[in-house]
Amino acid sequence: MPTAKKESTIEDLRERIAKSPNLFFTDYVGLTVEEITKLRAELRKDGTTYTVVKNTLFKRAAGDELAAKVEEFLAGPTAIVFGGADPVAPAKALKQFSDATKPVRVKAAYIDGQIVDAKQVATLASLPSRLELLARLVGSLSSPMRGLVTVLSGNQSGLVRVLNAIREKKSAAA
Repeated sequence: MPTAKKESTIEDLRERIAKSPNLFFTDYVGLTVEEITKLRAELRKDGTTYTVVKNTLFKRAAGDELAAKVEEFLAGPTAIVFGGADPVAPAKALKQFSDATKPVRVKAAYIDGQIVDAKQVATLASLPSRLELLARLVGSLSSPMRGLVTVLSGNQSGLVRVLNAIREKKSAAA
């Protein structure tokens, strides 16, 4: 028999799942409350949240299709990272926390409609962030233009130097 509290939790989870295209399923066993709080603070920097959920409530909130895809990862204690559009940021935050504080075992992730295992999440964490990739792209696109501007300004400055040398020669001769 569902209680009002469970129903509100399920509804809250439904909203979070709808807003989050990326979900990371982790095992939080062995983490203290302080460590989980620290992890939540790390994840909050990128706009993601970390929530410990009951597996049965998550299955109900996820709906049949998503619940069937992630059912095998909802065994045992599970905490879920509800990520935004960039899947790299939460993966990096989980890896940094695991390296610095205490290992957090990532069971799997649901990224843009596909199930990704823990190895692929580790690979994702090693990628540069979206902003860094965009900065590299802009740098690559602007590099040829910058070179062209440098070459063209070199011709102009050479002409100015030649004209200046001619002026100095005429003034010295006069």
